[in-house]
Amino acid sequence: MTKILIAYYSRHGSVARMAQQIALGIESVANCQAVIRCVMDVSGAAEQTSSSVPDSGPPYATLDDLKHCDGLIIGSPAYFGNMAAALKHFLDQTSSLWLSGALIGKPAAVFTASSTQHGGQESVLLNMMLPLFHHGMLLSGIPYSESALQHTRSGGTPYGASHVAGAQGQALSDDEIAICKFQGRQIALLADKLSR
Repeated sequence: MTKILIAYYSRHGSVARMAQQIALGIESVANCQAVIRCVMDVSGAAEQTSSSVPDSGPPYATLDDLKHCDGLIIGSPAYFGNMAAALKHFLDQTSSLWLSGALIGKPAAVFTASSTQHGGQESVLLNMMLPLFHHGMLLSGIPYSESALQHTRSGGTPYGASHVAGAQGQALSDDEIAICKFQGRQIALLADKLSR
């Protein structure tokens, strides 16, 4: 079974809803399984502030989850054009995987949500790619062959799936859902081909 890890941070639920749609895309590919994990919240001092087991939702991501996945998709809300501190803190803990080369050659992608249309989505997506490049991962975006990218009026970029949540955390649009599913399916197909 080809396992694709979806590791994300979501404060108000928009990124978590995207992760669910991405998982559906992954699991539409035969012999592929989505493994959904969230990352632990941190304080301003980058100290973990949550217990070791979440109260609800998916388990917290671990380095073993990263080491044993066949592909990776990471997500974060957009905070002033940057990923959330919690996701950055998690990625900063991956030095042992970098030293061992555990992620080299694995396909990867990124996704985000912001409260406004111009909330820095593309810079967040690019920002999240940088550690993945350092790990030697194979980054994949959303090609314009995905028709939803051509006519979306909300989220969706060639750099990765995105969602405009609005101040009230509105539902994903049909186009945003299609782009999330496409992203999941694409990484699953790439990981499945590479694992053969």
